[in-house]
Amino acid sequence: MATRGCPCGFYTDPQHECSCSPIVIQRYRSRISGPLLDRIDIHIEVPAVKYKDLTDRVAREPSIAIRERVNRAREAQLVRFKGMPFFCNAQMRASDLRLHCQIESGGERLLELAINRLGLSARAYTRILKVSRTIADLDGAASIAAHHVSEAIQYRSLDRTAP
Repeated sequence: MATRGCPCGFYTDPQHECSCSPIVIQRYRSRISGPLLDRIDIHIEVPAVKYKDLTDRVAREPSIAIRERVNRAREAQLVRFKGMPFFCNAQMRASDLRLHCQIESGGERLLELAINRLGLSARAYTRILKVSRTIADLDGAASIAAHHVSEAIQYRSLDRTAP
């Protein structure tokens, strides 16, 4: 699913000025129902790519290295869920979260603050846990650290209120 941040399309765009008032942005964003947003694991803003970035010759992580990291994470999930009726983090049930989503203490506190301050739903909480587990898997970590939780919370941008 894709959507713009506001009717003019320039909300948060550093290159263009948004012509929408805060109330117009709020109304526009409220057209997407909360229950629908709760069912989407990751919400991110994707800014326009600058020409300089497209033509930049700086060495980036090669696709093959990314593919290998993803394959290792998928293999870890296959091993973790062997004998279960599912095979990946996104398919975990609430009862499975307690077993497979052990969060280090700093991460627990961070998640609690996010839930309380952002007013996130129980469904958003479970999405954050599942995404945190996947980020930890990509990192090769056995448990979920605070920085994994922090990254997952950042992927819930539409749960936050508009200006």
